[in-house]
Amino acid sequence: MVKIEDIQSYGKEHMESVTASANNLQSGVQAIATAYGDYAKKSFEDTKSFVEKLSGVKSLDKALEAQTEYLRSSYETFVAESQKIAGLYSDCAKQTFKPYEGLVSKFTPAAQ
Repeated sequence: MVKIEDIQSYGKEHMESVTASANNLQSGVQAIATAYGDYAKKSFEDTKSFVEKLSGVKSLDKALEAQTEYLRSSYETFVAESQKIAGLYSDCAKQTFKPYEGLVSKFTPAAQ
């Protein structure tokens, strides 16, 4: 038989889990937004530097060399930042659902 105290305790635990989850989600989304902003800023600065370098080039060979260097650098930065942001999404999801582990374990039958 279910007691009123058990229901109240469950409600309190659930509310605490929701609050913790929301706080974790907020900090995770904030970290992701910061990472996107940092990447956009770096990308803009790299493009600006490339355009300045390209405008001072006098030969086609040097222009192709500068373009190749810029593309290689841009690709490497993109891959590194994409992996970093993907990790932030994963961490955010894990941290957001972590407070619910205790509640779920209470209602999941033990493996036999």
